Amino acid sequence: MDTIIGQTPAEPGAAAMIVDGDQKTFMQEVVEASRTLPVLVDFWATWCGPCKTLTPTLEKVVRGAQGRVKLVKIDIDQNQGLVRQLAQLGVPLQSVPTVVAFWQGQIADLFQGAQPESEVKRFTEALLKLAGGTMPGADLLAEAKAALDAGDAQQAGELFSALLHDEPENGDAWGGLVRALIALGQEEQADTALGQVPEKLADHAEIAGARSALALLREGRAAKSQLDTLKARLAADPNDLQARYDLATALNASGEREAAADALLEIMKRNRGWNEDAARLQLLKFFEAWGSEEPTVATARRRLSALLFS
Repeated sequence: MDTIIGQTPAEPGAAAMIVDGDQKTFMQEVVEASRTLPVLVDFWATWCGPCKTLTPTLEKVVRGAQGRVKLVKIDIDQNQGLVRQLAQLGVPLQSVPTVVAFWQGQIADLFQGAQPESEVKRFTEALLKLAGGTMPGADLLAEAKAALDAGDAQQAGELFSALLHDEPENGDAWGGLVRALIALGQEEQADTALGQVPEKLADHAEIAGARSALALLREGRAAKSQLDTLKARLAADPNDLQARYDLATALNASGEREAAADALLEIMKRNRGWNEDAARLQLLKFFEAWGSEEPTVATARRRLSALLFS
C-alpha cells in the first residue's frame, strides 16, 4: 500500500440531499419525501448558539450517507405556523436545536440539543436501519473485514483507507487498517497508522486489539525461533514457568492460539500469581489481539473465570 489514508471521490448528488424548507414546502420536502427515503429535519434559529455547531455536523453526516438520507433545515422564527402545527403532534420545538426523523410520512424519532458527530451518526444509522438500509460506511467496513478474513490484506487495507478518508474517527476502520498492514508485513506503516489514530479513539476496542496484535507479533518473533528449545526445557522441567510463558508467546506467533492459551492457563494452575500475574495479563493481551469473535477467546475466558473464582 502506497498510502495509509486513501482518497475517494465525492458522491455526486449528495449535496442535493441538503435543502432549506419552510411551512409551504414541508409536505413535499419532508412528509412526501420520507415515503421513499428517510428525512432528518433540523429545526434551528439564527439566535441559537448550539445550532451553529449542530447544523454543520448534520450536514457532514448526511453528505457521508451519499444520498441515502435527506436533511431539511427549517428556521423556526420564520415558520411559526408550522411550529404550532407540530406542537399539536407532540413535537417539542420550544427549544432548539431539535432534530426530527421522518420515515413513511411519520415521525420516527427525535433529539434535542447539540450532539457530537458520533451521536448524530448513531441516530442517522438507526433511522436508516428502520428504513431497511445502512450507511455507506457500514457496507464498506463489512466488505473490508470480509477481505481481511479471506486473506486479501491488500484489498482490505485499501478499503479501510477509503473508509477512513470519509470517516477519520471510525475506530473499527483504524483497527482493521493496522491489522491489514500487519498481515502485509508492513510493521512500520502499522506503527505510523497507530500514531495517526485520533486521541479520543485510543481506547477503542478494535484499536487496542490491533495494538496488542502488533506488540505480540514482535514479542513472538524471538520466542518462535526458540520453539524447540522451549519445548525441551519444559520436558525436562514442567515447573519452568518462564519457559512455559515464552512458549505461549511462540505458539501464538505460530498461529496455535488454543495451545498458547493452554500454556498460560497451566501457569496459573501451577502458580496463579507468578511473576506479578504475568500469565493472566498476557492472556488478556491475547484476547485483545484475537478479537471477541475468535472462538478460542470465549473458551479460554470461561476457563480463566473458573480458575479465578474457584
